[in-house]
Amino acid sequence: MLLFFEHTKTIVKNLILPPAGPLLLAGVGALWLRWRPRLARTLLALGLTSLWLLSTPIIADQLDGLAEHYPALAAGQPTGAGAIVILGGGGQRAYAPEYGGPAADPYLLEKLAYGSYLAERTHLPILVTGYHVEATAMRDTLVRNFGIEPRWVDNQAYDTFENARNSARLLRADGIGRIILLTSATHMWRAAHEFTDAGMQVVAAPVGMRAPRTVAPFSYLPDVQALMRSYLATYELIGEQVRRVLAVTHLRRQRAAPEAP
Repeated sequence: MLLFFEHTKTIVKNLILPPAGPLLLAGVGALWLRWRPRLARTLLALGLTSLWLLSTPIIADQLDGLAEHYPALAAGQPTGAGAIVILGGGGQRAYAPEYGGPAADPYLLEKLAYGSYLAERTHLPILVTGYHVEATAMRDTLVRNFGIEPRWVDNQAYDTFENARNSARLLRADGIGRIILLTSATHMWRAAHEFTDAGMQVVAAPVGMRAPRTVAPFSYLPDVQALMRSYLATYELIGEQVRRVLAVTHLRRQRAAPEAP
């Protein structure tokens, strides 16, 4: 039942967010042209215009700005943390022929690269948390590409709520209550709340932060990467509101957490 709910949540999310959401809106408009022409033209215009805008770098930058709440972790800053926790998300391949095994895709790889950088500077152990092959890809990529073996691997976390609960359980078993939390800059606000609610003290280490850029003519032209950034930022802006509702209503239930090693 829980797995059905989680998969349903993923399907609904992908249907609402861009590009599917605007395309569905435009599609409904196209279907209604014969029967409700005025409403249909409005829906078509809204769907296609919103898709265009969400695909432009200038709108993606604005959405990133709304979703990002934490500055970059200052180099050499004392943190008092006992571990680095790297969250999954960003894509992976169950089998990468060039490596002969699982591998992280670019967005996830960016997190792992920054995590290895922080581990080398802080000498802290790493915990990776994701879902099934995602966690395996994270562990294998860290070992193969960066020569770092994670101390803890949680492969039972389907979402950020479970990332936090499972990680907290594993870390508390080793007496760790303060962590460096590493995830994407847009995801950090929601993730930090989940880990704080799970009883952990969080030092934020966002990755993939929005950098200042000069507005140019191409900033108004559709771009695949801009659409992806709009998707991620919109997801987090909505997701934080959903998190608040679920936290207040206690509607979420967690699967069995992994045993501490």
